[in-house]
Amino acid sequence: MKKSVITIAVAATVGLGTIFGGVSIKTEAESISSLKGEQNKIHDKRSSIKSDINQANDKINTLKDQQIDVKSEMKRLDFAIEDTITKIDDKSEKIKETKAEVAKLQAETKVIIERIKKRNVLLKERARTYQENGGMVNYLDVLMGSTSFSDFIDRANAVATIVQADQEIIKQHEADKEELAQKQAKVEKDLSSLQTMLADLKNMNQQLNQQKKEKDKLLASLKDQEEEAHEGMMELQEEEQLLAAQEAAIQKAIQMEKEAQARAAEEAKRRSTTSSNNGNNSGSQSNSTPNVSSGYWTQPAAGYLSSGFGGRGSEMHYGVDIANGNKVAIVAAASGVVSRSYYSSTYGNCIFVSHSINGQVYTTVYAHMTSRSVGSGASVKKGQKIGIMGNTGASHGQHLHFELHKGPWTMDKRYAINPVGIVPLP
Repeated sequence: MKKSVITIAVAATVGLGTIFGGVSIKTEAESISSLKGEQNKIHDKRSSIKSDINQANDKINTLKDQQIDVKSEMKRLDFAIEDTITKIDDKSEKIKETKAEVAKLQAETKVIIERIKKRNVLLKERARTYQENGGMVNYLDVLMGSTSFSDFIDRANAVATIVQADQEIIKQHEADKEELAQKQAKVEKDLSSLQTMLADLKNMNQQLNQQKKEKDKLLASLKDQEEEAHEGMMELQEEEQLLAAQEAAIQKAIQMEKEAQARAAEEAKRRSTTSSNNGNNSGSQSNSTPNVSSGYWTQPAAGYLSSGFGGRGSEMHYGVDIANGNKVAIVAAASGVVSRSYYSSTYGNCIFVSHSINGQVYTTVYAHMTSRSVGSGASVKKGQKIGIMGNTGASHGQHLHFELHKGPWTMDKRYAINPVGIVPLP
């Protein structure tokens, strides 16, 4: 998932600006009313984000349940595959045994065939003798016609019982043929059946493995969706924390606004009586720190403008970049309250400061600093050092990325405005 602005964004702050003579200001009631209005907007936005967080959490739980179901199905498939493989091995072994039976039968077949041949010779000899002797069997002829003692015995027995054994010999002859045919048919049938079952099992195993691959893809997709939902929820949680910090800073600003109004009145009174107090201490500033300007805003860093506000390539640049090769102090562009000061993987060391200027909330962002000098919740004065320019985070070269928002900071940066003409810049 693409990193959200919030994960790379800087800490937002709500602060209040001091009021200077010669500048019209809202009444105390109007200023505080404006601040409370901004506070209510942030509160409503937080409520909306909390609802989105709950929805994201529900989605994550649903994805987890779906993963449990898929894992359960994958477990079933694993058992089915294991069972199929066992059956394949069993059928393969039986095919092996059946083939051995076939080989054994082939040997037995040779024996049966040999017996059949011998009976054929015997029956033919008997028929010939019957024909020559008119049906009478001469024992001496049988004896003299034998080729061996064993054959003599066979012939003698055959002649002695030929009449009674005719049907038995023929029956045995046919039985041997039938036995041979049955054995061959049975073995061929068993072998064919086993081969069919083996082919079916292999096909089933292939289908089960394909189903498992599909479940693997589905599980990977669900995990990606869960990771994406987690990232989205973390972004929402970070945004909610940021808005909470801004809301707290505005609450602090409401109280400080009253004090600012009082100080402004006293300052205006003093200026009307003592003109010598209008000088500034710019002479004490070093070359690496900009002079503090009069008015609400001052330049946040010394250097040159290396990139302006607006479109930059295919992206929108929501701020301006001030570059400088020397060690440069970063100062608060206006008085305010630091709502967050932290390190971002993209913006590096960064700070958000919110300002209340004549009842209008502004938020300034300072990014890529080498170090930060103030923490969350601190009140800062215009021109106060808050860090050192650097090159941290997703930065290319030492510079300050400075953003100005007319209102609170939001993830979509809808309130970002061009600081040129508002905040003094190099």
